[in-house]
Amino acid sequence: MSLTVAEAGTSPPELEPPAAVPAAAAEVGRPHRVVPLVRAVAGGLAVAVTVLLLASVITFALGALSDSNPAAAVLGETATPDDIARMNHEFGLDRPLVEQYVSWVGNAVQGDLGRSWFTTIPVADSIKQALPVDLSIAALALVLAILIGGGAGIGAALSNGGLFDRLVTLVCSVLATLPPFVIGMALIVVFSVKLQLLPSGGYVPIDQDPAQWLRFSILPSLALSLDVAASIARQLRTSMVTALGDNYAIGAEMRGYGRSRVLFGHVLRNAAGPTLAVIGLAIPLIVGGAVITERLFGLPGVAQLALQSAERGDVPVVLGTLLVTAVVVVVASSVVNVLQKALDPTVRRQGVLR
Repeated sequence: MSLTVAEAGTSPPELEPPAAVPAAAAEVGRPHRVVPLVRAVAGGLAVAVTVLLLASVITFALGALSDSNPAAAVLGETATPDDIARMNHEFGLDRPLVEQYVSWVGNAVQGDLGRSWFTTIPVADSIKQALPVDLSIAALALVLAILIGGGAGIGAALSNGGLFDRLVTLVCSVLATLPPFVIGMALIVVFSVKLQLLPSGGYVPIDQDPAQWLRFSILPSLALSLDVAASIARQLRTSMVTALGDNYAIGAEMRGYGRSRVLFGHVLRNAAGPTLAVIGLAIPLIVGGAVITERLFGLPGVAQLALQSAERGDVPVVLGTLLVTAVVVVVASSVVNVLQKALDPTVRRQGVLR
């Protein structure tokens, strides 16, 4: 082996800065990490548009298949056939169904859902008044479900096989068998009748008085959230128990990482993906449960608007509420799916390995 020694007075050759290559690699890697997420968002958007299109077809078909005669209902029993024909023409019901559907969808895209057959009030205006009630109750129910179910699931996973774990499993099994209206009645009996702490019904808009809104909203939100919280707790507990036994979690603890850092920095993030899937599936359940919950707690929401309109045969209002409800469910589910993809380790690895 020969060693070459630099002569005195000569300087060693300059080396290129080593940071240039990693920096370039980082710049190249960043777009690749984004590509799987962008692809997932685009795919979710395509699915959402397809679902909304199918929902609009089914919704309109249900209205078309109804036996209600709006002209006769509006004009009364004294209406003549000529009067009914004239009213049908005003409503546009004398046109072919395909033409009616295309016109209805085109107007709905522009925010025009038609007018009520009985009150002539624009359907969009009625929904704008009722929708904030449902959105606020559903949002609070989802937050409560995540907080209650997340806390119970994490605690059960850390107490794997212990008393708290068995208690959470028992409570979740009981809650999973109870529909929201049964839970709602039990909450009214306990907190409104016995303890007299919270009102049993009514509603105050959040922009008028947030404190009163919370007092009136907490019971219906709890009634909608406990079943979902049970599902979240069970899924999160199962995912975290599995993740805590994986090699990366055990190795991190052996290298001296703190328990909280391993739990919240690694385990919880990987376990959150399946839990988000449960949340996405629970959103339609929360919206669907609002029909009975609104009646039970006297809430002036979209569900009550649709129910009252269906009872009197006001098809445009029913169609509008069904379509808006479908849009809310699809948008919320799409957001959850994007979050799930963002937390999916497989998607992150695909981005790094590209």
